[in-house]
Amino acid sequence: MQTKNVKAYGTEAAEAPLKSMNIQRRQPTPHDVEIEILYCGICHSDLHTARNEWGGTVYPVVPGHEIVGKVTRVGDHVSKFKVGDLAAVGCMVDSCGECEQCKEGLEQYCDAGLVGTYNGPDKHLGNTTYGGYSESIVVDEHFVLRVPENLNLAATAPLLCAGITTYSPLNHWKVGPGKKVGVIGVGGLGHVGIKIAKAMGAEVVVFTTSAGKAADAKRLGADEVVLSNDKEQMNKHVKTFHFILDAVSALHDINAYLPLLKLDGTMVLVGLPEQPLPILPFNVVLHRRSLAGSLIGGIKETQEMLDFCSKHNITADIELINIQQLNEAYERLLKGDVRYRFVIDMASIK
Repeated sequence: MQTKNVKAYGTEAAEAPLKSMNIQRRQPTPHDVEIEILYCGICHSDLHTARNEWGGTVYPVVPGHEIVGKVTRVGDHVSKFKVGDLAAVGCMVDSCGECEQCKEGLEQYCDAGLVGTYNGPDKHLGNTTYGGYSESIVVDEHFVLRVPENLNLAATAPLLCAGITTYSPLNHWKVGPGKKVGVIGVGGLGHVGIKIAKAMGAEVVVFTTSAGKAADAKRLGADEVVLSNDKEQMNKHVKTFHFILDAVSALHDINAYLPLLKLDGTMVLVGLPEQPLPILPFNVVLHRRSLAGSLIGGIKETQEMLDFCSKHNITADIELINIQQLNEAYERLLKGDVRYRFVIDMASIK
């Protein structure tokens, strides 16, 4: 298979900083779309993978799965895109396409395992996939998404992960008018979840440990803000929520929130702490509560999310950086020093 050299940023070891490197991209096959990357968001998953905090990282690794760009070439059999179109790529670039989940548009739950946009098995070149911290990417058209033209492109990039990660559970559990919804954490995931839940018509209550984030949470759309370390405030909401979205990726006490669910209420984890989260059985057994999890969304649902965000003018709150600032951005991300998502202006890689 023919390939070409592409500029990228990645790392060759868990302890090493990210640096400029060259990678190989395949020439488009008949079903492929080649995209010049204009913007790429920085997800906490990028940092976890680059530093091998979840294990299984194959080096060198080029992170990035919140990709917005412009189509530069298409294969002969591509029907959905043409040169010059705006296009996006999210967290996955392939799946088996044959299992029950794939056939239902739930590629993220593929029996054979989804192929991640980075650090996944590349069936074309025989190595691992490389992500969006690069000049361009080549992806099967099935995994390429249309970008609404009315949205700011840089601020749209994080929707490809943070947007679908929060939209999918809110959509699956039918959040809408008449539902009281809690969002735990005002961060990269949570701030988008607040906007989406509000646009769906729900009453939105935000939980935070930081009083300084209260005003910002209301700006994002929260009807009420509760300090989760204030027992009196928390007790006022016992047995009142239909749904709670837990967007925290650090160790925290989920037993503080489970009693806030009504009968048959559901709490869904979308954050991924490194450590186990203990559960007191009575907190779920009483009132038939459910604790669940949700992983991104399928391609059909991701496009639905982008169209929903277009209709409601929803994008992420971002800080735009040059790619040369990546290592600094990672350190700031560790400290929570971003409101609320870093996005790389990929013009800076040139």
